[in-house]
Amino acid sequence: MAFTLQLNDKAPDFSLPSTDGNTWSLSDFNDYKALILFFTCNHCPYVIGSDEVTRETAEKFASRGVKFVGINSNSKNTYPEDDFPHMVERMDKHKFPWVYLYDESQEVALKYGALRTPHFFIFDDQRKLIYTGRGNDSPRDTTKMTVNDLENALNDYLAGNPVRIPITNPIGCNVKWDGKDAHWMPADACDLV
Repeated sequence: MAFTLQLNDKAPDFSLPSTDGNTWSLSDFNDYKALILFFTCNHCPYVIGSDEVTRETAEKFASRGVKFVGINSNSKNTYPEDDFPHMVERMDKHKFPWVYLYDESQEVALKYGALRTPHFFIFDDQRKLIYTGRGNDSPRDTTKMTVNDLENALNDYLAGNPVRIPITNPIGCNVKWDGKDAHWMPADACDLV
């Protein structure tokens, strides 16, 4: 079995606390035409470098029934700045247009097969996976970006077309797994293409 969800796989359920004080489950987002779950964190330079492009994409598609949900699965024992209080502080400061969830047990990261921060998963209205991978081709420095993969995938889907490039390799820092070296990856984790 592949480590990361495969195209057409159904989104696994979750129940996670959010920086907004609520606990959110997959079913809480049932009314959206598309759901983007992305694994992110507080410290990664690839996350920080691409935050504003992700914000612009989230805001651009919000009126078309698209919801973005960030999930931080990084171990606070590996990177203390990825703990929940720092998540709250980050959302207070930046006012990102997404729900920011904390996967402290890392169970959700394992269910989805999150490889890096950021790693994006787009699900259709049936919550089947239609895109997985990077947000764009230069997340650390978006002034060098030539492709916004998220925008392309959402435009294809919302136009009723198949996503032209449904799988890309996420670009970023690896997920920080608890009790492991900061650069450790699960043995069955691998590039998607």
